[in-house]
Amino acid sequence: MKIKSILVSQPQPADIEKSPYGELMKKFNINIDFFKFISIEGVPAREFRQGRIPLADQTAVIMTSRNSVDHFFRIAKEMRYEVPETLKYFCISESTAYYLQKYVQFRKRKIFHGRQSFNDLLDIIRKHKEEKFLLPCSDIHKESMVDLLEANNIEFTKAVFYRTVASNLNGLKLDNYDMIVFFSPAGIKSLQKNFPKFKQTEKIFAGFGESTCDAIKEAGFKLHIEAPTKSSPSMTMAIEEYIESEAKKARKK
Repeated sequence: MKIKSILVSQPQPADIEKSPYGELMKKFNINIDFFKFISIEGVPAREFRQGRIPLADQTAVIMTSRNSVDHFFRIAKEMRYEVPETLKYFCISESTAYYLQKYVQFRKRKIFHGRQSFNDLLDIIRKHKEEKFLLPCSDIHKESMVDLLEANNIEFTKAVFYRTVASNLNGLKLDNYDMIVFFSPAGIKSLQKNFPKFKQTEKIFAGFGESTCDAIKEAGFKLHIEAPTKSSPSMTMAIEEYIESEAKKARKK
């Protein structure tokens, strides 16, 4: 099957032509469209208060994404909670740690970060077991994170700061695409909610991240492309690898 059109369930990059997706489009002469399958809604401060989570009692916060950063500081502002300079930040990646500069001064804060996975970050967290950790998250999150923290006897409080909701995909014609690329389990749920009668047939599914790939399979769909891998650490590299592999198979026939 020759791939002519791809749907990516994320916002379009600011400069598509200079992005890795732009390179894919040029190299293989394919069309790539972008459409957000999910959106993020912040939990109102009034609702958050009902959970009676004592922010002032926490000495450290675990940041697993930019959303967790944004909504932690949003809630703090709405609740008039002055974030202390002594608060420690444990970020899942270096990019998330740098994103903190939007709200705090790097030099004045104690900021730690993993390489990319939660397991990497856990190694650092274990060295600070004396802290009381806050885990800001979405209503849809990896339960494995919670399991790992509990298994390692880390004192933490999980708190839902924002929700992941399905976008309205009315008007989106899935038949126009040979491949759909997903980046979260919520994206799969959005597909099923918007298109309850959807049949995958020969459509190629690509998933980024273990939880996303698991969600694709659990929903009964076939997973063709999985990322990251050792040979393809990014989604665009995984797509390129797949297209080239399929082309080689076609030439051998």
